[in-house]
Amino acid sequence: MPRVKRGSKRIQRRKKILGLAKGYRLTKSKLHRSAKESVDRALQFAYRDRRTKKRDFRSLFIIRLGAAARLNNISYSRFISGLKKAGIALDRRILAEIAIKDPETFTMLTESAKAALAAA
Repeated sequence: MPRVKRGSKRIQRRKKILGLAKGYRLTKSKLHRSAKESVDRALQFAYRDRRTKKRDFRSLFIIRLGAAARLNNISYSRFISGLKKAGIALDRRILAEIAIKDPETFTMLTESAKAALAAA
């Protein structure tokens, strides 16, 4: 079997790893082996945290909605239940945005949720 030295492909691969490690400190940005370990670890965190970010933001939206709903004398769970019964299909991100930027509209939403709960 002939010997393969890989030449330019090897250099390209190493350059790619060192490019991803740009900004790391000490040998982690200079030496291929250290850089590869650090980049692999960073990519694992990035993959995991792309999923975790969705959870974190959803919980943030729920906290904001709960606080805004309390200001309008209704609990978060009754507010969401009332919106579903009223047929208002807005997701939590949009509702949280409305609660922060436009409190009057949010008050109208809570009133319609209360009305739907009272009617049911």
